[in-house]
Amino acid sequence: MNIDDVVGADATKLEEMARQIRRRIIEVVSKNGGHLASNLGVVDLTLALYSVFDPRENVIIWDTSHQCYTHKLLLDRWESFSSLRQLGGISGYTTLKESIFDRFGAGHAGTSIAAALGIERALRLKKEMKNVLVVIGDGALTNGEALESLNQIKGQNSRLKIILNDNGMSIAQNVGALSETFAKIRTNPAYVKFKGLVKKMLEGTEVGKNLEDELRRLREGVKLFISGFDFFESLGIKHIGPIDGHDIELMKKLFERIKNYDYPVVVHLITQKGRGYEPAENNCIVFHSAPKFNLNTGEPLAKKNHMSYSEVFGETLVRISQKNDKIFAITAAMPDGTGLRKFSQIFPERFADLGITEQSCVTFAAGLATMGYRPFVAIYSSFLQRAYDQIFHDVALQNLNVVFAVDRSGLVGEDGPTHHGLNDICLFRTIPGSKIFTPSNLVELVSILRSIVEKDVSGVVSVRYPRDSREANFEKLWDESTVLDIFNWETVRTGNGKIAVLAAGTLLENTRKLASLDPTIVYVRCVKPLDEKSLMKIADAHDAIVTLEEGYINGGFGESVISFLIKHGYKRSVLTLGVAEKFVSHGSREELLKLCKLDSEGIFESVISFLKKEVYAW
Repeated sequence: MNIDDVVGADATKLEEMARQIRRRIIEVVSKNGGHLASNLGVVDLTLALYSVFDPRENVIIWDTSHQCYTHKLLLDRWESFSSLRQLGGISGYTTLKESIFDRFGAGHAGTSIAAALGIERALRLKKEMKNVLVVIGDGALTNGEALESLNQIKGQNSRLKIILNDNGMSIAQNVGALSETFAKIRTNPAYVKFKGLVKKMLEGTEVGKNLEDELRRLREGVKLFISGFDFFESLGIKHIGPIDGHDIELMKKLFERIKNYDYPVVVHLITQKGRGYEPAENNCIVFHSAPKFNLNTGEPLAKKNHMSYSEVFGETLVRISQKNDKIFAITAAMPDGTGLRKFSQIFPERFADLGITEQSCVTFAAGLATMGYRPFVAIYSSFLQRAYDQIFHDVALQNLNVVFAVDRSGLVGEDGPTHHGLNDICLFRTIPGSKIFTPSNLVELVSILRSIVEKDVSGVVSVRYPRDSREANFEKLWDESTVLDIFNWETVRTGNGKIAVLAAGTLLENTRKLASLDPTIVYVRCVKPLDEKSLMKIADAHDAIVTLEEGYINGGFGESVISFLIKHGYKRSVLTLGVAEKFVSHGSREELLKLCKLDSEGIFESVISFLKKEVYAW
């Protein structure tokens, strides 16, 4: 099956294709993991859209692009789809490197409309009158960049066509006023009546002059329903819908009608997340980014008795907050992914999910901090990059106390370069007065979080931990944890004085093979500020130093060690191990650690080579 089968096809043929595509997606994701629910929800939408707007002749951009599997299957990747999210295989997102039909690469929400406006302007300059379309979800539409871009459409004289895929969800349930507005539209009696009218019209019954009249009447009804205001129309954008996003025949008619519009339009489609696979329909949060699962039952093939770092963070925050009523938890549309679901249920008055608004989350936390609360902002590392200015300007500059739980730090695995958390050490290192903690295991995560609160560690505080899990029981973790001096490094092995390895975070466990070299191994639980007293002792007692971190070397922990040694006149041979200045592909976490030579074998080989060459840093 390919795009030639779809362009111009009738609804009956497209419906059969939809069944085949859903089977293919479910089969592959059950083996590889991936974004299942969102992709099943847009199969019908994609087929109807591509049957009218040939993606080879029009520019179609998928916001966030985690729902692009049907797009990939139709455009040259049906056979290679089995390699989805595997090392050396195709990406789970659109990417310019993979296909000329992936018009814009994305893994973060809200970028599509701005990119489309830029592409549309370029096409106009080139005198190419192609249609430019955006497919964006209702969750992504609440993102600040998306709203800023909507505000520019009229001023740019755009004729952009925006397909609003409204399933009432981003990952968790959507929040905020826009979400409530869309919900009102979906449940409006005018919409229910409209569906019946359209069916009659398609059967040939005389119900009005034409489809456009009915859409206009529906829109007017919706305007009255929401107090005389239509959000899109107020921005100068024609608004059609809501329409059933699984009625292929109806969508084809609508897309044909708007094809030659010379003004911007939003087509509001209602879709069901997980459509066509009962386990995903019933639990679309779990199947949003699905682990590998049993195809027949939908049961995840997860390791038993394991806890993720996210889950341990969430459990720890609940336990701490039982004795501290100043703790407040904030997330950006990720209450489940960040482990905060339980916290939100136990302490709803001290929890806020602000949707896909990382910048707002940080400044919201700053506001809480001015009133004496201790906010914990739990955001994935790669998403937190969006809020650098707010961390700097709104928190650090005002010397406010905010803890950043930097989830998914390091190499995250199959989601690939848009999601790897390789920049957060570099980011927080540049913030004056910031503190960066890197737990080596689950017990250390609990201990660090307890210590931050009980010792009242102030200012901008980040705790970075990986997307990983270990066999664990939380009660045991809590019992084994302790309040400690978290600014001190810990020597876990004393060697012969030839070489010292300074290992930040969970990479500590990958130093075991170095034992044959008789090194001193130091666990760096605090990357910033440096434990200068320990570092000076290490430099005095060893001929060479190796730093180890799961992040970019440029701007990272190793650079801060070298800078300190130079400043204090130490002439030591230094090797900095981390991720080189490159974008790392997708694959399993284990494969990527090996690719970056940060697994046990790679670290051992790098240290051996370093000792043989006696490389000096200056």
